[in-house]
Amino acid sequence: MVMLAIVMGVTSAVSLQAQDSTAAQEEMVDSAATEGAGEEMATDETASPAAEESVHYVMKQKFIEGDWKWMTPVLLCLIIGLAIVVERIIYLNLATTNTEKLLNKIEAAINSGGVDAAKEVCRNTRGPVASIFYQGLDRAHEGIEIVEKSIVSYGSVQMGQMERGLIWISLFIALAPMLGFMGTVVGMIQAFDAIEAAGDISPTLVAGGIKVALLTTVAGLIVAVILQIFYNYLVSKVDGLVNGMEDASISLIDILVKYERK
Repeated sequence: MVMLAIVMGVTSAVSLQAQDSTAAQEEMVDSAATEGAGEEMATDETASPAAEESVHYVMKQKFIEGDWKWMTPVLLCLIIGLAIVVERIIYLNLATTNTEKLLNKIEAAINSGGVDAAKEVCRNTRGPVASIFYQGLDRAHEGIEIVEKSIVSYGSVQMGQMERGLIWISLFIALAPMLGFMGTVVGMIQAFDAIEAAGDISPTLVAGGIKVALLTTVAGLIVAVILQIFYNYLVSKVDGLVNGMEDASISLIDILVKYERK
């Protein structure tokens, strides 16, 4: 009986130790989970301010730090310049015409219905090429030389319409960096005024003026780069349209010469 009591006592002690060990492990797991959740919350709190600093937020902050009196004219150059760019892109895309297809229609119309039928085709076709062809066909009865002069004259008018607005984009390309450099000069003057007033050179005194100077310069250069890219695209688009008009005009003259010989 004594031996049985001893064995039962040992067994109960072992079970109590096992229960204590299990409870300790559970407490460690709970504490680890709590610490992990705390770290995640801390990470989220740390990441949230960084997430808030988006590109829009940074640009707004730099605009304010660069002094709105000098950043606003640079921004206006960008807005007005991009508005003209969008208008020109739409206009030039609408002015693009499949000249080969148009010439085939005109030739077929001349062979079937004469010059009047060809004029009707040009009247129903959109774009500067069709307008130039119409002006030439309208004077076909006056001779080939008059047709050539009419095409050249009206082609110059159409080319001027396609290039309209490009001079303003060029102006903003030159004006934006100038405004930025003006802000730079003003910022440096403010920095030297602060040094003169304090009678000592301290980084905290000149930092504000130099920051304004650098931000306005960067803003002006960025605006100039953006507008310059679009300006070159528009110029190349106009050159392509003009070359297409010249080639198509020569083909139209050939068609009229063949028609007169018949």
